[in-house]
Amino acid sequence: MNAEILCFGTEILHGDIANTNAQHISKKLAEIGINVFYHSVVGDNHSRMREAFELAFSRADLVVCTGGLGPTQDDITKEILAAHNKVEMVYDEDSFNHVKALYGRLNREMPESNIRQAYFPKGSKILKNNNGTANGCLMDIDGKVAVLMPGPPREMYPMLEEQVIPYLMKYSDGVIFGKKFVVTGLGESTAETMIMDLIENQTNPTIATFAGKGRVVLRVTAKAPTKEEAEELIKPIEDEILKRMGENVYSNGSDNIAEHSAQLLLENNLTVAVAESCTGGEVSSKLIDFPGISSAFLEGFVTYSNEAKMRTLGVMEQTLIDHGAVSAETAEEMARGAALKAGADIGLSTTGVAGPTGGTAEKPVGLVYIGVYYNGKTEVRKLNYPGLRATVRERSANSVLDLMNRVIRKSFK
Repeated sequence: MNAEILCFGTEILHGDIANTNAQHISKKLAEIGINVFYHSVVGDNHSRMREAFELAFSRADLVVCTGGLGPTQDDITKEILAAHNKVEMVYDEDSFNHVKALYGRLNREMPESNIRQAYFPKGSKILKNNNGTANGCLMDIDGKVAVLMPGPPREMYPMLEEQVIPYLMKYSDGVIFGKKFVVTGLGESTAETMIMDLIENQTNPTIATFAGKGRVVLRVTAKAPTKEEAEELIKPIEDEILKRMGENVYSNGSDNIAEHSAQLLLENNLTVAVAESCTGGEVSSKLIDFPGISSAFLEGFVTYSNEAKMRTLGVMEQTLIDHGAVSAETAEEMARGAALKAGADIGLSTTGVAGPTGGTAEKPVGLVYIGVYYNGKTEVRKLNYPGLRATVRERSANSVLDLMNRVIRKSFK
């Protein structure tokens, strides 16, 4: 079965919200072996919505729609499905009571317009919405399946996983399973060149590379009758990637470098303190996102000014006079100072010119120094990142975490 994901909503086209629904649906369909060939987004325009629906069914067996199930006149997704299948809209008492009960719980009177949410194409299977007023529906006619779900992710996600995916399992001809390998310290073209022969000879599994946030992600995907068989197909490729990439690759399946950092700290009973200048707290924030990190993360210092670096971290005034805040020497003293101040095993530091202003010929925008202090020694690296302020900060945060990971892995070999 081949699928198209069709999302309705002008707010998506205007960029007010990200279309995370399509991403989530694609992942879930891939897990049961259903191929997604197209993503489409259409604004709240009747004629364009109808055209998009007809086009989707002309080239896909399964059309999964989100949005357009509300009580207003623009919410016509169900009417479009009814017209496509040449059936009438019929009233469903259970759906009406569902909407009425939700309003009752909020001690609010249900607007008359909400009765629209109780009408569905005749013959459709109604999908109950346990997290909102808009029930969805599903129509399966001669192997062509339409699924209509609400737009809000907190309503759509559980409906998809609890009701839609189990129904679609009968159309599954296997599973599509993928593993991610995160490569740091190498550019995308370099990483791709190192495995080019594997890419050129790929059939099943397939290998895709994409870059961003200072790392390269290799995704290896296999299709097989079961997940276990797919994993077996991936294993030889996995072994070869790990062999070729060596210390530059993470292999636990997550593309979040901070997650690897948190796991390494916890597994090795290490504590960390972070001193940040140009990243302004991003390194600390990335670590704190990981559940259970409180036993490893002791303290974070955002020492943006020279005075803060001296007062809080013990950076020497002469160091700042001789070398400046953006220097290897300052990064070294910041990392050591963070560890000593907090009583941590490891100290991290970032200092740089994030831009877009403030750079000089000697110290241009994008120049960053990162430091890792551990076991009485400090390792410092000089980096130069192009891009916007947010990009420089993001990549610097990932880089100092990656450097820490390398230091830990080297020490615990």
